[in-house]
Amino acid sequence: MENNGIDLHSDPRYRIANREAVIGVVLVIINFVWWYGFAYGLGSAPPEEYTFVFGLPAWFFWSCVAGFLLMVILVTAVVKFAFTDVSFDEEEEESR
Repeated sequence: MENNGIDLHSDPRYRIANREAVIGVVLVIINFVWWYGFAYGLGSAPPEEYTFVFGLPAWFFWSCVAGFLLMVILVTAVVKFAFTDVSFDEEEEESR
């Protein structure tokens, strides 16, 4: 497959972008499963039976507050350790 003279199958930038896109989708799935599991798992009881964490219903705390903090940590770690800094300047590509 050719695009503006660049072979998409051999250009390492596209392989890196595809790998990072898959990592992003996996992070979204983790976030949704975490949120859904706690929100509907703990939140399915009658409100009279709720337990509370820091004044919030436990289902809300674990799904929204703790889930948000978990995702901040995961995304930061992924960006720092798994993502690659890639230049998209065509000038550098031509010089290779």
